Amino acid sequence: MTTQQELAATIKARVAAQREDIIEFLRDLCAIPSYDSQIGPVGERAAAEMRKLGFDDVWFDKMGNIVGRIGNGAKVLVYDSHIDTVGIGNPEQWAWDPFKGKIEDGVFYARGACDEKGSTPGMIYGMALARDLGLLDGFTVYYFGNMEEWCDGIAPHSFVETEGIKPDFVVIGEPTKMQVYRGHKGRVEMSIVATGKSAHAASNHLGDNAIYKLLPIIARIRDMEPELGDDPFLGHGKITVSDMHVKTPSINAVPDEATIFIDRRMTFGESPDGIMKAMQAVVGDREDIKLTLLHYDDPSYTGFVFPVDKIFPSWALPDDHPYVQAGQQALTLLNGSAPATGKWNFSTNGIYWMGKAGIPSIGFGPGDEVHAHTVIDQVKLDDVVDATGFYAILPALIQK
Repeated sequence: MTTQQELAATIKARVAAQREDIIEFLRDLCAIPSYDSQIGPVGERAAAEMRKLGFDDVWFDKMGNIVGRIGNGAKVLVYDSHIDTVGIGNPEQWAWDPFKGKIEDGVFYARGACDEKGSTPGMIYGMALARDLGLLDGFTVYYFGNMEEWCDGIAPHSFVETEGIKPDFVVIGEPTKMQVYRGHKGRVEMSIVATGKSAHAASNHLGDNAIYKLLPIIARIRDMEPELGDDPFLGHGKITVSDMHVKTPSINAVPDEATIFIDRRMTFGESPDGIMKAMQAVVGDREDIKLTLLHYDDPSYTGFVFPVDKIFPSWALPDDHPYVQAGQQALTLLNGSAPATGKWNFSTNGIYWMGKAGIPSIGFGPGDEVHAHTVIDQVKLDDVVDATGFYAILPALIQK
């Protein structure tokens, strides 16, 4: 047995011994509501676990994300897990309490179990285990429990720019079905506003209906997807009219303003400028219909504001990148083999880490993204526990 195989065996034994603590920690995290970016209480629960495990430092950053540090080495590794969730929607659609959850056939069902609280226990316990086994020499390692659901990438962007911490490597804990993921499509978010003239519905001929002005634009958007870009790894571009708002004096009046919102998923070979130009061509050059790139400047629960345009770049690391291969080696040592690398269909904080900042990033986490945002939000408990071993052994395999 090689030294690395012995290390993997030691890690698996240590993780198995902490199984119940890891599962209890996950259940505690999911029991604390953290939608609408209100992560203060769940961040405190994560902080308590990090202090119990002897992290060198634990604090909330200015935005209100929870941060834990181990080590003072020259190379910086960040474990990124967003601990906010979407809401629960209609409570009557849940067959169990979405926060208390339930365990059935080794699967834990609760809001956030998959997306993305399921990776937090493994990251925090994995970091402590790596420290105890001497695997963090030369590293400073951070756990970064953050807000992501309402504007992905904004928390790490603020972390780098405001806190002054720029990692050399990042692990993103979004659900990957226990595979190493290495990229995903980006997106651009836009609005189109049409203005018209109000009139009483009984005399609608005197008005100018803003909704009707958008109908041919909506139809064009519906039909344009086959024309969008394609990439062998990231796949085909996507476009969706995702929301519509109308301003009208009453339901018995011609509306004088209508707005549609557009989610445009961007693959390799496409650019934000090119996408905006294509959409402007759909809108045309007219005063009564305006295309706008969306901007995010909502304050966090701490009142902190970090304004960004809603441009989220596509990104991917090559399959043979040393960091990707370190992830594959970790799986091979722990499990005897590694499945092929993959990609997310949805978007993650990788749009900043790798997409904007160019920091080598991989994804690894328990759960399957198809369960995210659903009333069957779930994760396999064996995977939650086993992910701990991956997070623990990875630093030993990174080429520093």
